[in-house]
Amino acid sequence: MIKQVIQQLSIPDASIESLQERRFWLQCERAYTYQPIYQTSGRLMAVELLTVVTHPDNPAQRQAPDRYFAEVTVRHRIDVVKEQLALLEKNERFFRQHDLLASVNVDGPTLIAMRQQSDILKTIERLPWLRFELVEHIRLPKDSSFASMCEFGPLWLDDFGTGMANFSALSEVRYDYIKVARDLFVMLRQTPEGRNLFTLLLQLMNRYCRGVIVEGVETLEEWRDVQNSPAFAAQGYFLSRPVALDTLEEVILTL
Repeated sequence: MIKQVIQQLSIPDASIESLQERRFWLQCERAYTYQPIYQTSGRLMAVELLTVVTHPDNPAQRQAPDRYFAEVTVRHRIDVVKEQLALLEKNERFFRQHDLLASVNVDGPTLIAMRQQSDILKTIERLPWLRFELVEHIRLPKDSSFASMCEFGPLWLDDFGTGMANFSALSEVRYDYIKVARDLFVMLRQTPEGRNLFTLLLQLMNRYCRGVIVEGVETLEEWRDVQNSPAFAAQGYFLSRPVALDTLEEVILTL
């Protein structure tokens, strides 16, 4: 009888592994960098706040931020957003002085949950230069409307062309800026037909937003192609690699 009870109380190996994995992600530590976003004219438009995730057992090895945010709860992600906004608010003078924007990545469920966070909403009111960059096209609950999301200010759409964000997003939501994924940019550059299609695609996208930002520009040739396209801005290693947030005031304002 006692043996049977012990067997019933024993935790399956899969559950133990799941608990260990959850503990791993909760133990992870965060640091922040930024990457500049430049208009095709060469003027600095905005900076994107990026999260660097490491684990204390191996601080030299970075964990994929998208995996980290997928593994932690929405409540935990909201705490991260609060942390990010507090850091950006410390640099408010810089953003106002140079008329720059700052973008913060957020997923749809977290954005919706943030509507119940009065402290976040009050912070957003104080930071008119803040933009939330959706890492996926948001699908609202049936009892909600996109107009009700206006308390977050103009929204950006990240990684257009990856499958997570596609043409349906253009007609469903009026995004402020749309960022084209590097994979799509590189694929279309490979042939003359693709280059023409890239131009037509950006012309179409410009009808649904204020401008298109091309991600992942890594060479001078790619930068020239973006400058000669209907794109509004770009970011990538050619323009600047991610830089420690505490060096923000040293960013190059004009290329």
